[in-house]
Amino acid sequence: MSYQLALQQLTDSALPTGAFAHSFGFETYIDRALVFDEGSLGIWLSAFVSQSLTYADGLAIRFLYEGGDLGELDSLLSASLLPRQVREASVKMGGRLLEIGGEVFPSPALELYRDLVTTGRAAGHQPLAFAVVARSLGVPLPEALAAYLFATVTSLTQNAVRAIPLGQNAGQRVLRKAHDDVAAAIEHIAHLTPDDLGAVSPGLEISQMRHERQRARMFMS
Repeated sequence: MSYQLALQQLTDSALPTGAFAHSFGFETYIDRALVFDEGSLGIWLSAFVSQSLTYADGLAIRFLYEGGDLGELDSLLSASLLPRQVREASVKMGGRLLEIGGEVFPSPALELYRDLVTTGRAAGHQPLAFAVVARSLGVPLPEALAAYLFATVTSLTQNAVRAIPLGQNAGQRVLRKAHDDVAAAIEHIAHLTPDDLGAVSPGLEISQMRHERQRARMFMS
């Protein structure tokens, strides 16, 4: 299909959005010795996929695909991402994705979002930037969700391989086990309602908040 190569480029780990600089809270779990090997990373990653990626990013992508108001979704994401570092990470990576998308995957919808951000009417969150580009490319929603969720899982696993540290083969085993988590998340996202947006586990959010005051760290979030 015509969108497949574009989707691979959009989700490639080499896309310079700055994802390599963020742990989204798992570094706090490492500091507390709760994530320390392949098994414990898999447990954390499964929780992150079923919570943060399902009730925030993934659900926002679905609502945009279904015709949700872009400015309103952007505001809801800003309000629901309680940890400051996570909110800033979403906006930083979203800004880079909007910039890159404007050069390589331009579309009227993307220009609208960029204009909302430039004029201060939107923050520019990563999942919405991705959804705007993917929908403009004609990517079906299930494929867009699978690509976004697994790209995020891949980035986090690569970062964890460096931070724990783990061997590269261990990282690949973690990714393979995450296939089922991503598939389950996509199925679950299809049945959620607007009231579910932002309903993330407090434990994950607290760890993300604690990261801001962690004594030593490799990542920005």
